[in-house]
Amino acid sequence: MKLTIERAALLKSLNHVQSVVERRNTIPILSNVLLDVDKDMRLVATDLDIEIIEAVAADVSANGKVTVPAHMFYDIIRKLPEGGQLEIEHGSDGNQLQINAGRSKFALQSLPAEDFPDLTSGEMTHKFSLSAADLKRLIEKTRFAISTEETRYYLNGIYLHEAETEGDVKLRAVATDGHRLAQFEMPLPDGAKGMPGVIVPRKAVGELHKLIEDETDNVEIYLSSSKIKFTIGSVILTSKLIDGTFPDYERVIPSNNDKALEVDARAFAQAVDRVSTISSEKGRAVKLNVESQNITLTVNNPDSGNAREDIVGDYQADPIEIGFNARYLLDITNQLEGETALFLLADASSPTIVRDKGDLSALYVLMPMRV
Repeated sequence: MKLTIERAALLKSLNHVQSVVERRNTIPILSNVLLDVDKDMRLVATDLDIEIIEAVAADVSANGKVTVPAHMFYDIIRKLPEGGQLEIEHGSDGNQLQINAGRSKFALQSLPAEDFPDLTSGEMTHKFSLSAADLKRLIEKTRFAISTEETRYYLNGIYLHEAETEGDVKLRAVATDGHRLAQFEMPLPDGAKGMPGVIVPRKAVGELHKLIEDETDNVEIYLSSSKIKFTIGSVILTSKLIDGTFPDYERVIPSNNDKALEVDARAFAQAVDRVSTISSEKGRAVKLNVESQNITLTVNNPDSGNAREDIVGDYQADPIEIGFNARYLLDITNQLEGETALFLLADASSPTIVRDKGDLSALYVLMPMRV
């Protein structure tokens, strides 16, 4: 194997693929990235649950395959001078990869490509595409509510499925950790009709979000009941799905919350942020005393003091006192893009619905706290 490649192009691709490789591995080959050189160079990395493949242009003199330590290879390329060309070579009889860049020369220990696992996607039953902007929005509106509790593994991802809303079929994404729920929906794309409901794991969601950060083209999505594949330009991300049943989340979305509060979303979030400065790390509780045209936010922390702030709100129902985790409140209000936040309340012990009054594609449910 022998090739010449631009440092910047290789670094960009390595940055994408090496991030799925775990720092600590009991299986040595999983610490490596596969270099598959034919007409160009394909970089492949996997942790057995996620696989990322990216093709990068190269001037190839001799074909070949080899694997080298992913993070070390990335660090070497990252520290080389900008704008240079790299010569990479691996002899069929050797166990080292040679990297030459001007006066810098490295030799990396390699492992045989034949030992590298292949996370083949298998047959995919459905294929559809979303714009990168829509997919990014879907992720950002929901992923903050993904549970990190490993025992409830079926909540450790985003539930992507087909759903009906007022007679209209939508593609809906839902995430919940039992304390809050985030739901976002958009028109069902062509090809998604009849798709199975799938739970995309938290790590795959994070890697996907990084890959589409600056993307402008459409993302092709292929899925079956066990795997999902995303094609983003020259990058292919394949992930196993969480093998579990997502709970019947619609049961926790209240339907009779008749106390409506409208408040300036930015002013409310800033007030919550200010008063929560004094809250304890363990409790993080903020109490809302909601009356006509006025909301009083209070925080009491026996160890450090108390805080209070009044803000204007539009509220016509009976007064209500309700407490929330300030961090969860901020996570939700930070997702609201419009000027007005709409809170639909029932009582101090029942779940509250939060929506962006100007955009009803997202819905949030927040469980109250005792304060």
